[in-house]
Amino acid sequence: MTETVPSINKVPIRLTDERWPHITEEHCELADMKPDVLKTVAHPLRIVEGRAGELLAQREVFPGRHLVVVYREEGDDGFIITAFLTTRPQSLDRRRHVWPLKE
Repeated sequence: MTETVPSINKVPIRLTDERWPHITEEHCELADMKPDVLKTVAHPLRIVEGRAGELLAQREVFPGRHLVVVYREEGDDGFIITAFLTTRPQSLDRRRHVWPLKE
């Protein structure tokens, strides 16, 4: 069953039954974290831009461990590409900051 959550831009972002096994094959530590992946898109700490137009949503899920979800928005549709855990969220600092907007 495909699950969908709204992005910060109110675009529905899909996580398909086909995509989830690919994500967890590469990142087995995420096997029980599907709700966290969806929550990260809907309620991120921040969003940065990827190198090919994708967006990276980040949220702390455990002390010192951050979940990064890579997804794409295309008009009024979107989909999750992959996700991973990191202990080095500062590695995203060099990317263009998309949300929240800095004043």
